[in-house]
Amino acid sequence: MNETDVQSFWNAHPCGDHIVGGLHGAFADDYARFFTAYDAWRYGRERHIPGCLDRIDWRDKRVLEIGLGQGAESEQLIRRGATWSGLDLTEESVRRVEARLAVRDLPHDDVKQGSAVAIPWPDNSFDIVFSHGVLHHIPDIHTAQAEIHRVLKPGGLLVAMLYARRSLNYQISIRLIRRAMLAAAYPLRRTRLASRSSMLRQHLANAERTGLREYLRLDTFTHRNTDGPLNPYAKVYSLTEVARDFPAFDVADSYQRYLHAPPLPVHRLPGERALGWHLWVHLRARPATEAGAP
Repeated sequence: MNETDVQSFWNAHPCGDHIVGGLHGAFADDYARFFTAYDAWRYGRERHIPGCLDRIDWRDKRVLEIGLGQGAESEQLIRRGATWSGLDLTEESVRRVEARLAVRDLPHDDVKQGSAVAIPWPDNSFDIVFSHGVLHHIPDIHTAQAEIHRVLKPGGLLVAMLYARRSLNYQISIRLIRRAMLAAAYPLRRTRLASRSSMLRQHLANAERTGLREYLRLDTFTHRNTDGPLNPYAKVYSLTEVARDFPAFDVADSYQRYLHAPPLPVHRLPGERALGWHLWVHLRARPATEAGAP
């Protein structure tokens, strides 16, 4: 897996765009209307996010956000007093976030297109690096975390949301239910029943192309079951895996939120703190002399 595949996917499928109808589709490039609708959906569905952000004092902190999506959290950070800069791998996201900043007259330092494995800022530039739902899509996470450490000031903080291995979505929905559903549907892949759902149709096409047994291998299936069947790469994390993949940091805090496990209708049920899909971690940068140690 290489970064070009990841870039191509997210440039063609901006995060969350299809859910509210599409900026270039239903909203006919009306940025103001689109951002209002998108934010209403996002913070209605993922209502935990503002509270998670409020666990950090952003005021007057130099903050780099990696992976911008539609810029919803970018706006949240700026309104909380951050001196904000943004980095995204895709031209489309940079264009959208620049439009949000302009439409809503939000003060900021800079927005750049670039890679987290070669961050285009000098050493010791930021107090905090923030990344929501992005670092688990980076194949070369070891280089990315070293780059984040480099641009953070000594003792700086990385705040990230990662997909949680110990979650209802991964342990029950992805590992068991969705794999079983696909295996059951596979013999019917050329019938009308299989064509009723575009997502199922794409999963069946993937399985036919790679072979059902290979497609149902858990690592392969996980890539295709976090952000749609075309998503090329995704990883799930336990705290042990966080420590392994982010050796330049120590875990200062961690918590889970967002009970999400399609097709199970669990959004309004209790249990997100134990089995939530979103693992938030606050990682404190180790001294440079210790940054390479596991």
